[in-house]
Amino acid sequence: MQAAMRRRLWFWTPPLLVVVATLAWLFRPQPVAVDLFAVQRGPLLVSVSDDGETRVKDVFVVSAPVPGLMRRIELKAGDVVVADETVVARIEPNDPAFLDRRSSAEARAALRAAEAARLHAVAEVRRVQAELDFAQAELRRYEGLATRDAVSRNDLDSARRRAETASAALQESRAGLGVRESEVEQARARLVSPNEARDLQAACGCVLVHSPVSGRVLRVLKESEGVVAAATPLVEVGDPLRLEVVVDLLSTAAVTVVPGQKVRIEAWGGTRPLDGVVRRVEPFGFTKVSALGVEEQRVNVVIDFAGDPQDWAPLGHGFRVEPRIELWSAPDVLKVPLSALFREGQDWQVFREDRGRAVAVPVEVGHDNGLEAEILKGLEAGQRVVVHPSERVVAGGRITQRQLR
Repeated sequence: MQAAMRRRLWFWTPPLLVVVATLAWLFRPQPVAVDLFAVQRGPLLVSVSDDGETRVKDVFVVSAPVPGLMRRIELKAGDVVVADETVVARIEPNDPAFLDRRSSAEARAALRAAEAARLHAVAEVRRVQAELDFAQAELRRYEGLATRDAVSRNDLDSARRRAETASAALQESRAGLGVRESEVEQARARLVSPNEARDLQAACGCVLVHSPVSGRVLRVLKESEGVVAAATPLVEVGDPLRLEVVVDLLSTAAVTVVPGQKVRIEAWGGTRPLDGVVRRVEPFGFTKVSALGVEEQRVNVVIDFAGDPQDWAPLGHGFRVEPRIELWSAPDVLKVPLSALFREGQDWQVFREDRGRAVAVPVEVGHDNGLEAEILKGLEAGQRVVVHPSERVVAGGRITQRQLR
């Protein structure tokens, strides 16, 4: 009986072992497919970038110096102007306004009154002239009698006084006549209609507005003929070769920027980036609403172009560019993709591949540029690390290189 059981045991044991081994092999833990990156040495550049725009350093707005009728401006954007020579605009006196019936009647009545006053002044001049002639003739008779001692000296002095008084009265009456003639002209001027003013316009002088600087017309603010008030902006002029770039950075990024840092100006339309240098970080921040509707504190950073002005000659005022400000750079550092790093408490760690298993390695991180990070301690060149580790990757777990399809 026992022999039979032993024979059955020896008969069924090998198949059972085969089944158990097969099930163990089928249900064994599979290695996690991951992306591996070989740690390497190379250059690392830390920069900050955002959309910016170009602008002429000195934009001059030419305004109307006096009110009047501005003739149509013939200049176009891009035209060359010469300082104190190129005429930007011509301003002529305004046409008079039309008079309503009451104002016209009052002006005509004032003209008639002025003409009557002038006639009165003319008659006054004639009367005073007659008195002067009589006084001068009387003085001559007294002077003749005085040579023969026929008149007293007092009578002679009285005759002279009357002659001088009559002469002064004549000057006074002539001055009054001039005033009355001016009043007549003034009254007639009130009756000048716009059509009559147009006929007289050729004889009127106009104000010529010249360009204050040499350069090009950037923008014509008021092109058509029309009446303008004093200080009305007409044209913007400037030198397109004296360009600068202004970029508004987040205030948290602007605090890392200092004057003198190098800049690469990209995405401007040319075949290669342009060189620049930071000139100023403005001390005044402002609020700007992003495309997502988020309020952000922004700071303007002003950048100068460097190199030959002909390199950026195709650019103009208000063109879009993408300046990249270099904050820090090194020619040879140990670096890994930033996506390989993860936090474990307050420390940075990576998963290093060691004979098919993931090993958690603490590392000391230096600079990073958003894509790559500098490794100061914890790794060596040539070692492979897991990029974008998922929750399935654990310390000591089996991993394998993901195969690209």
